[in-house]
Amino acid sequence: MSSRNREAWERSPRLPPTHYVDTAAYSDPAIFADEMDRIMARCWRFACHESELPEPFDFRTVDHAEVPLVLVRGGDGRIRTFYNVCPHRGAKLFNDLSGNAERKTCFFHHWTFDWEGNCVARPRPGPYEDANLTAEDCGLREVPTESLYGLVFFNLDDDPVPFADYFGDALSCYERTLTEEPVEVFHYHRATIRANWKQWIESNMDHYHEWMHVMLRRTNVLTEETFFRRRIELYPHGHIEFRGMEVDYGDEGTILPRERTRLLPGLAAETFHSTPIFPNTVLMTRGTVMRIDTTTPLTPDTSLVEFRGLGLKGDSEEDRMVRVRHHNEFWGPMSHNLPEDLFAAEQCAPGYRTGAASWGIICREENLSAQDDGGMRHFYAEWSRRMGRLASAPTAA
Repeated sequence: MSSRNREAWERSPRLPPTHYVDTAAYSDPAIFADEMDRIMARCWRFACHESELPEPFDFRTVDHAEVPLVLVRGGDGRIRTFYNVCPHRGAKLFNDLSGNAERKTCFFHHWTFDWEGNCVARPRPGPYEDANLTAEDCGLREVPTESLYGLVFFNLDDDPVPFADYFGDALSCYERTLTEEPVEVFHYHRATIRANWKQWIESNMDHYHEWMHVMLRRTNVLTEETFFRRRIELYPHGHIEFRGMEVDYGDEGTILPRERTRLLPGLAAETFHSTPIFPNTVLMTRGTVMRIDTTTPLTPDTSLVEFRGLGLKGDSEEDRMVRVRHHNEFWGPMSHNLPEDLFAAEQCAPGYRTGAASWGIICREENLSAQDDGGMRHFYAEWSRRMGRLASAPTAA
């Protein structure tokens, strides 16, 4: 009998506990709250590319682990990250996504702060001084901020895993691409999805799902000569790299040839490369363009995903237009691939949210080749280590 009754449906799979995920890990509010504390508040998270803060006093806001933050490029050129709240009564300081401000005055009581986070003015400060609350006591809360290859990261933990140790060599494959010539963000869009944050991250680790994509089937990607050459490299702290895949875009007449514009340094026209960085950032390249995703958990079953496209800052107008076309063919909001990925995450979510689905299966073992589930197992091994519980039994006492 192929169908199952309730008892059989809810029974744990006959697999090692590392090879499946209890769907409570996606939907339980207590687990979500624990993730915010144990993972999001303690891991390095990608914020933006330096090109998004090109001038002194440029700022960009971001929310992370339920905390509003703002990044500011100071007059000294350094990028700092602060809690985006006034220390007086907690009012939000910056409400725009981005802008430029050498000083910021809180709308509520007009306390003013400079680009180093110092409180530099308070209306009628005498009573505060009399109460022994000096301006020096009222600076903004700063958090560790570091940059690698122009990628800016922050960490809410005052004593985090050292930045260099956390990443190791996981991003080294992008060094030439990001540093040999100046690059910049030319595309940004965001999507709020009805799915747990891990479900979107999984879509970039689960390459078995590539059968879903119509364009990949039409471009003959799913063959031994292309797709199955891809290998999975596992790094400490849950990072993953997929390498070794080259795509012949000439098989699909609607795709603009990759040779039509300047390649990114270190890449061939056919190169496809992908690197999920634990816990919630993914970098990938397709020869002429680069994409960076960052996923912000909002609730157990809603997430904000931000998408960036990067190209060469020195592009001619013609080169940039072709590069934008290359980006949008696969990764734009109306592209061949991206909407299908978003649809898939949202279609899985109701089964997890309601308990109709009991388990997520990650048991494929193919010597860390293209469709091995080893990347997801590596992610959930790090998740389990940080959470102090197995993903296959997240509610166990």
